[in-house]
Amino acid sequence: MPGNANNISAINDSRTFSKRTWKDSQFFVMVRQFARNRLALAGLIIILLLILMGVFAPLLAPYDYAAIDPVNANQAPSAAHWFGTDSYGRDILSRVMYGARYSIGIGFGASVIGIVVGVVLGCIAGFFGGIVEMIILRVCDIIQSIPNILLCILVSTALGEGLLPTMIALSFYSIPEVIRLLRSSIISIRESEFIEAERAINCSNLRIMVSHILPNCLAPVIVSFSIGIGMKIMSCASLSFLGLGVQDPIPEWGAMISVGRSYLRYTIFPVLFPGIFVALIVLAFNIVGDGVRDALDPKQKR
Repeated sequence: MPGNANNISAINDSRTFSKRTWKDSQFFVMVRQFARNRLALAGLIIILLLILMGVFAPLLAPYDYAAIDPVNANQAPSAAHWFGTDSYGRDILSRVMYGARYSIGIGFGASVIGIVVGVVLGCIAGFFGGIVEMIILRVCDIIQSIPNILLCILVSTALGEGLLPTMIALSFYSIPEVIRLLRSSIISIRESEFIEAERAINCSNLRIMVSHILPNCLAPVIVSFSIGIGMKIMSCASLSFLGLGVQDPIPEWGAMISVGRSYLRYTIFPVLFPGIFVALIVLAFNIVGDGVRDALDPKQKR
């Protein structure tokens, strides 16, 4: 039957096209390109291991991170305390494990806040333009004219100590960067033919932005987000080191360094091990961010 043969052929062609489209989708190609970067994969593995260490800290930590033992204060690494103890006799390894929760959590939370606010304001500035765009950009100029660490100090001082105020303070200096990245991308495509076609069929501005503009503009934002987490962790450690943000006895890595620096003449381990983990997680996020950037770069795709 010729008709049935043609129908079967059309169905097979449709299945083949669907399968090819799934494999050639932008997300699949990005993941495949990222997987070819062994250095980026190593950074991702380090990040996942540190996240798991923080999540399962109550099961992995040999001691309570807040347990004080003055008799064993400032001890060097030993079989009982692999990373030694701090000036209060608290086990450094246990505090480092629990500290992964706070340091990575604050860095991730601050980046999410910055991305969400930056995406909303960037879409408004890039899509509508005019006086709204000018006001948003002038506010960005004011924020970016203040050094990052000074801006974090000002906001943290105004909001006070705690996890949420620290995340808000750290997110401030990344918002203008996200706004400018997204605005420039939106400007380059907002007059494209497919956007004009959406306007011709009376699509709302919200639908055009969410369904058609944002998916084509998120690549630089994703790269900024992946790299920004590491920078937020570093900034959080800097704030805690200066006596702002998260404070002792919360075992955030920067707060641990701040407490340990007063006893450097007796022992370096309360500063050494948290510092190593801060450097390791920041390096891992930077490597992963570079890998994501290369995976999203069309010139890198094969």
